[in-house]
Amino acid sequence: MAAIVETLLKSSVTKLQDVIMDEAILILGVEEELTKLLRRVELIQCCIYDAEKRRTKEQAVNNWLGQLRDVIYEVDEILDVARCKGSKLLLNHPSPSSGKSVACKGLSVSCCFCNIVARHDVAVRIRSLNKKIESIANDKIFSTFNNSTQPIGNGRTSKLVRSSNLVEPNLVGKEILHSTRKLVDLVLAHKECKSYKLGIVGTGGVGKTTLAQKIYNDQKLKGCFKMHAWICVSQDYNEVTLLKEVLRNVGVHHEQGETIAELQRKLAEAIEGKSFFLVLDDVWHSNVWMDLLRPTLHKTMSGVILVTTRDDQITRRIGVDHTHRVDLMPVEVGWELLWKSMNIEEEKEVQNLRNMGIEIVRKCGHLPLAIKVTASALASRDLTENEWKKYLGKYAGSQSMLSDETEGALYLSYDGLSHRLKQCFLYCALYAEDSIIEREEVTWLWIAEGFIEEWEGQLLEDIAEEYYYELIHRNLLQPDISYFDMSHCKMHDLLRQLALNISGEECFIGDVETLMGENMSKLRRVAAVTKKDMLVLSRVDKVDVKVRTFLTVKGPRRIEDTLFKRFRLLRVLVLNYTLVQSIPEYIGKSIHLRLLNLNNTDISCLPESVGCLKNLEVLSLIWCDHLHTLPSAITLLSSLRCLDLRGTEINEVPKGIGKLKFLTYVVDYPIGDGSDDTVVQDGWKLEELSSLSQMRYLILAKLERVAPCSTNDVLTDKEHLKNLVLKWSIFGEGTYSEDDVGNTEKVFEQLIPPHNLEGLSINSFFGQRYPSWFGTTCLSSLIHLKLLGVRSCVHLPPIWHLPNLKYVKIEGAHAVTKVGPEFVGCKKGDHLLMMNRERMELMRFEERMPHLQGCDCCLVCWSCTSITARS
Repeated sequence: MAAIVETLLKSSVTKLQDVIMDEAILILGVEEELTKLLRRVELIQCCIYDAEKRRTKEQAVNNWLGQLRDVIYEVDEILDVARCKGSKLLLNHPSPSSGKSVACKGLSVSCCFCNIVARHDVAVRIRSLNKKIESIANDKIFSTFNNSTQPIGNGRTSKLVRSSNLVEPNLVGKEILHSTRKLVDLVLAHKECKSYKLGIVGTGGVGKTTLAQKIYNDQKLKGCFKMHAWICVSQDYNEVTLLKEVLRNVGVHHEQGETIAELQRKLAEAIEGKSFFLVLDDVWHSNVWMDLLRPTLHKTMSGVILVTTRDDQITRRIGVDHTHRVDLMPVEVGWELLWKSMNIEEEKEVQNLRNMGIEIVRKCGHLPLAIKVTASALASRDLTENEWKKYLGKYAGSQSMLSDETEGALYLSYDGLSHRLKQCFLYCALYAEDSIIEREEVTWLWIAEGFIEEWEGQLLEDIAEEYYYELIHRNLLQPDISYFDMSHCKMHDLLRQLALNISGEECFIGDVETLMGENMSKLRRVAAVTKKDMLVLSRVDKVDVKVRTFLTVKGPRRIEDTLFKRFRLLRVLVLNYTLVQSIPEYIGKSIHLRLLNLNNTDISCLPESVGCLKNLEVLSLIWCDHLHTLPSAITLLSSLRCLDLRGTEINEVPKGIGKLKFLTYVVDYPIGDGSDDTVVQDGWKLEELSSLSQMRYLILAKLERVAPCSTNDVLTDKEHLKNLVLKWSIFGEGTYSEDDVGNTEKVFEQLIPPHNLEGLSINSFFGQRYPSWFGTTCLSSLIHLKLLGVRSCVHLPPIWHLPNLKYVKIEGAHAVTKVGPEFVGCKKGDHLLMMNRERMELMRFEERMPHLQGCDCCLVCWSCTSITARS
């Protein structure tokens, strides 16, 4: 808890320092009370380190920290209120030279009365907080704390272990490598059998999933099966969701509302007569095979089903043909995994640390997960026996609050994080078991909750992304290996359980209707999981709800409209995949709201009151099929950083998106034809991007509508821009007029990207030639390139000179018939991987192009029907 409190204290001190002389605060006349509050918070902050050391042994200290946490949350909330009310007063009196003396000058009696009421309300709340803080500081427990400025964890400037100390997070022990070779051969031997079933059994964290992944991605199996699917089952799997996931894996479209029987029939038709390699990971119930998948697959498929589970009984009920048990690591193998994970290369160091290392392996319960996580924690320490002894000493001190030795090893790794990283890690536990965590999504959640602090001119998004990769390289999050850039990950269930235990009463995942009033009043974060069609918050009326994050994880489909009224302190509201049809006007009173996610809902409009959400940073409206208009008030969202319109057909927008200076992330920026200059337009102009200097991720949609700009500098000055997607609409397979082709080529030529661009995707471009800047140095930082549906260009762009290019994907390049040395140029000794899958023509490079052999570039070509190589 102390880590959470320390983060809140630091954040509150920073905010108080920033706002005391803010005009919006001065006009309220509360700067003196806020100064007192700041001094008291700073006084308490000096003792928080000692409180952290004593909290596990003294319940009184833990209780004191709980009271402090609640008050600091209130400080955070009152600052939002003060800024909001002060900003409204500034509209009536824009330049206060003194918040007290000129407050009502020149105003009407009614307006002046409103000013007095606003000041009084804020001042009373701040005075009340001062009394609470004073009471906490006068508690006899507080007088026993030592004054210390030593931070918990290593602070923002903690060593980033991933760059030098650690190897990549996919390192495995030699036992796994040996087992992989053995089981791959077994799969190959039975690839033509009728539903051959292979089981991998072992305790949690022992490496079952790792072994299954090594088998699934083994090069020997590439091309051996027509279809592949990897399905995470988990304890509380949903039958419809699971079937849809199998269909998605095999490339079959499914409709909303389809029944289990309809989905089973689709699956049967898709796999009939085809070889299939299916992995069912983390199976807890045999029903997933016996009742759901067996009736469909057993008769129609040939191939292999690989099942991972902790329970021998599951494999027996399923009737596996061969069971492979993953045992705990032998101590010497575990020690080898530990020092290799830390990238220790000196033989002398390996020998000197061996005895301490073996003791650590034993404390980790011989589990690979715990060993790798511990290696990450040790990587920031000196490679001396004394340092490792200190680490084991901390381990002994943590046992009073933990259930077993393995959890103790995992806890120490958590305990070594900076206070910011701790909160980010704990937040990930809100995701359902075995669910995919997307980098973009989780980093926005962290930002909205206030876990990310500004640092040396970096964007919040860059810092949040740094935290994300830090947790991966500390093995606290496991990357999904199907994404080469580690943009998707999971949290192992042992680590998730640890995070839930640490979060305690602040976090709840489950059916909200089961909560009692007393428990509800302590909650800060809720992930609603229910099988009911409607979520009813019946007990909320009688409770002072303090929830800051509300997520709908699995269901419900319908939610009471009163949610917006009852959850007054929300910072994060995620209602995706619910049947929400409208947002009430009183959402404008949710002044604390930072993130609003309405993805895949039935909303058809947003109320103008959204303009009152001055703190809103993220507005996500992905695949809202009934939404076609954005309200004019959206241009008032002065704090907005992210606007995601992916898949939502917007054809009416307000003029003035350029006012939103903090925008860093815009998806499917709808471009208008520029024919009108009215308040409401059919899309935004390219020129409106000019003032958005902090743009980091940008997708431009409907580029066929834009006329050539008056400048070539729309994008070149975007020094933070990392990813750019240029999309033209698809209008069938017909031909385009010469004017249309010429126009789109001119526009493309003008969209010169900045030198810092790392990812570029070209979608459905119907011009016949690529812009000249492809052959210049402006793409020198490019790592990823996608050319999708570029069906009229006869030649591929000249990218041989790009020094950092790692990944190229080409799809639908129908006009390209030859690939020559101008396309890819690579350094000797690197590696080229060419992937060949169903519906893909393999691009073959012959011996006439020897410079392509061994290049460090992953080249994926889909639907490129006539490609040959030429020298």
